[in-house]
Amino acid sequence: MDIIVNALYTHKEVFLRELISNGSDALDKVRFLSLKDPDILGTLKDLKIMIELNKEDKTVSVTDTGVGMTKEELVKNLGTVAKSGTAAFAEALTKGDINNLIGQFGVGFYSTYLVAKKVVVTSKNKNDDQYIWVSQAGSSFSVIKDPKGNTLERGTRVTLYLKDDAIEFIEQDTLKNLAKRYSEFINYPIEILIQKQITKEVEEDPKEESKEDTESKKEEDEIEITDEEKGEEKEEPKKKTITETVWEWELVNKEKALWLRNKDEITEEEYNNFYKALSKSNDDPLTYTHIKAEGDIEFKSILYVPKTAPYDIFENYYGKSKAIKLYVKRVLVTDEFEELLPRYMNFIRGILDSDDLPLNVNREQLQQHKVLKVMTKKLVRTTIKMLENLAAGKDNTPSKSKNQDEDEDEDDNEKQEEIKAESNETSNATAKYETFWHSFGKNIKLGIIEDSSNRNSLSKLLRFYTTKSMNNLTSLDEYLARKKPKQSIIYYLAGDDRDALFKSPLLQKLKRADIEVILMDDPIDEYCMNALSEYEQNKVQNAAKGDLRLPDDPDDAELEKKKLKKLEEMYKPLTDWWRNHLGKKVEKVEISMRLVDSPCAVSTSEYGYSANMEKISRAQAFANRDKMADYLLARRTFEINPGHPIIKRMLERVKEAGTEQPAADVVEMSDVLFDSALLNSGFSIEDVSNYFDKMEKIVRRGFEIDEKETVEEPVIDLDDGEEETERKDEPVEEKKKESEQQKEDL
Repeated sequence: MDIIVNALYTHKEVFLRELISNGSDALDKVRFLSLKDPDILGTLKDLKIMIELNKEDKTVSVTDTGVGMTKEELVKNLGTVAKSGTAAFAEALTKGDINNLIGQFGVGFYSTYLVAKKVVVTSKNKNDDQYIWVSQAGSSFSVIKDPKGNTLERGTRVTLYLKDDAIEFIEQDTLKNLAKRYSEFINYPIEILIQKQITKEVEEDPKEESKEDTESKKEEDEIEITDEEKGEEKEEPKKKTITETVWEWELVNKEKALWLRNKDEITEEEYNNFYKALSKSNDDPLTYTHIKAEGDIEFKSILYVPKTAPYDIFENYYGKSKAIKLYVKRVLVTDEFEELLPRYMNFIRGILDSDDLPLNVNREQLQQHKVLKVMTKKLVRTTIKMLENLAAGKDNTPSKSKNQDEDEDEDDNEKQEEIKAESNETSNATAKYETFWHSFGKNIKLGIIEDSSNRNSLSKLLRFYTTKSMNNLTSLDEYLARKKPKQSIIYYLAGDDRDALFKSPLLQKLKRADIEVILMDDPIDEYCMNALSEYEQNKVQNAAKGDLRLPDDPDDAELEKKKLKKLEEMYKPLTDWWRNHLGKKVEKVEISMRLVDSPCAVSTSEYGYSANMEKISRAQAFANRDKMADYLLARRTFEINPGHPIIKRMLERVKEAGTEQPAADVVEMSDVLFDSALLNSGFSIEDVSNYFDKMEKIVRRGFEIDEKETVEEPVIDLDDGEEETERKDEPVEEKKKESEQQKEDL
């Protein structure tokens, strides 16, 4: 038995869950039977579960007022491992025969041996006397008639004699918390007998007065008191405060299963209070949804979206999720289950309850069953729909009944008030979704990367800032509504800072053509867009990669090609020289189709890494920078602006040099231009100190300072005449220290 229970269960505390669950089954059966035969309840009308503990005997008892078991059923159900009368009971219902098929224990009963060295089951069924079943998890058990008689009247009591390593379960707070955690929403009351300390005032016993009180009383008696004083004085009885220990029953499961009620009958306040109890949060949720799935698989669920993200939302991203609590018949099965919702939805809080969810023998791990997959799909679709409603500003507040007898004037006033409130509601809805996006936008982006089946639906939830909406979030649908008539590409640019992206030279031509560009300053954004690739038949393209083709007319495009060909021939001496000079730093040097005001910029090939992706890759903890750098840098394209005066002058100087190397200042300026273009395009410079030295030379020339002029320490006259005369008498050592201090301060 030890081998079996330790192989099936990993947590000792589940024994209480199993016993309460078995007790709930027994109560369900007796309630069902009472519908046909009300006399079966007898005088014991209360259907409940009671938990008691005894620290002296080191025992824990769980008692239910359910159907109970006869002697034969005790032998049959408890003497055979995994023999449960529940399945037989359900089968008998379909056949219309429920006689002699009532049992309540399955394999879950044997979880008691995780904590107990001895188990005693006392049971009373209507059709038999009260019997006791005893076993010590060995190969034998015994069943005897209870010598105390029928003390239970009806039901079953399971008493566990705890092992030495399970002594923590003798504490009432531990049992109370376990019962509340696993069985908080059981239909029947669960009561635990707890010990309390109460204080109260009682009259003092005269015999218990101290000697001091007696002596002081004698002294008072010796004082002469007049008859009037004697008549006025009435000695009140003295009281004292004492502490007593009492035992009383306390209800554990005060919360009711909200998800079992009709959603139209539940108020928003009840939903919010249930969320606070479920999540241990003080804030109301942003939104919620109440699900009642019917069909092949039936379950009920309530899902919530919190207002703020927990600080550790991504610390255990690939571990077990605690987003959804899984219940079966109101009994908690697990709150660490990673199959109900995908990982990127780990911010969702809620419960799911199913009466027919397939379980394995220990109720701790769900079987890989098609029912579970169907359930997951429904939950994901419902969650996405809930978020879409939040983005659209649809209210989840339960509908309230209207008074049909209201006057027409009042109805008109209400309609006017509703019209006035529409704008406020729209702004509130936008603010609500922005709150959600700032808290959980990264989760949606992860969903687009990981969940290909729901990628299109999730993409409608995306929000970004753009070149035309720097302060307000924009959806992709809003972007498409504002795009150019012939535009079939969604442009974006990724980097570290939104303002820096807006000023990037890579966007100059797009901005001049009044084409909107999405600005992405989150490191995950580019991964997200690479996974999306297309939205509503519009290609998604990085403005910093590949050839930038604008949605021009065909004739204009052909003209642009001819113009570009002429420019390439004109600037071929400069592009060839610059390509040879830069060597492996770039893949090619070409005439730019994106630049308007800047002399040059650095882009990447369509299928290579962008500047932002290169920066992210370099920042990885286990990145091999030596191998990675060659791979990334080989795809850089150095683009020059043929209309810029600097590039024109560079072309002239290179042509003047002919086959020889251009002058040193030309080489130096070309290097500075390339490094500046790298920085301006979002790349990082390999040799920063060399770049700074070149910039220093340029600044020297601008101020007409000789390059050979060295740095000299400035001469400072710290003393003047007046101070010298005043300090003649001061010691030389003090003057020296003061002078050194002044130098140090300067």
